[in-house]
Amino acid sequence: MPEATATTTLPVVERTISAVFAEEQQIDGVVRRLIERGIDKEHISVLGRNFQSETRITGFISKRDIILGGLRSGAIFGSLFGSFLSLLTGVGVLLVPFVGPIVAAGPIGAILLGATSGAIAGSAGAGLVSVLAALGMPEEQAALYQTRLEAGEFMMMLEVPADRVGEYQLLLESAGGKDIHVNDAPLPRAAGECNSPEDLSPEIRTHLSPAAQQLFVESYSEAFKTTNDKAQSEATAWDKIHQRFDEDEQGVWSKEKMVV
Repeated sequence: MPEATATTTLPVVERTISAVFAEEQQIDGVVRRLIERGIDKEHISVLGRNFQSETRITGFISKRDIILGGLRSGAIFGSLFGSFLSLLTGVGVLLVPFVGPIVAAGPIGAILLGATSGAIAGSAGAGLVSVLAALGMPEEQAALYQTRLEAGEFMMMLEVPADRVGEYQLLLESAGGKDIHVNDAPLPRAAGECNSPEDLSPEIRTHLSPAAQQLFVESYSEAFKTTNDKAQSEATAWDKIHQRFDEDEQGVWSKEKMVV
């Protein structure tokens, strides 16, 4: 009889552990330890203001620049950082109300951009406290995290299976993590499919005219059917927008280009 082939079932993440770290070196070390233990980088989020880079960023990229360019793995800042940030997904610089410019890596970056729908997207422009509270964190804890970020410290959010919360909580504590909080749900993700302009995040929709919204949806959907990759499909859609439209004075892609 043929030998049975073992299959590996990936663990389902059911909890989010949050912690703050005083030093970037602590974050660097714990990210590398987590990846060595098999935690998928898609489940690690980091926020901070004072990251150092082997290659300095010239100028400043705003929240709007990230929206129009797409927050996708390595596309904007991945190659600029010599630290652990190059290991994570969706690295970008965002303007967060009451905190200022921060580096965001992992799924929390997409949430801050309003890439998910409902209450979280609606709160994304009201500051980090509102976003974290919409994710289920007590407001006092969220306010503490925002204060620590304002002071130059760093925040990590780690999604793990429910039966391994204690193990990873101890790991974060041993690495210097403080003010640890466990939320009884993983971070939300935007749906992969986009079937109508209503499926676009409010942040993206407000920068597109109705005609541009329709083109974005059609281009995204066509690319997603082929690639099943959200980031690549989004990049394709933005390329189509840039080919057909120019921005107006309000930063909305609404002016159709003349076809010669």
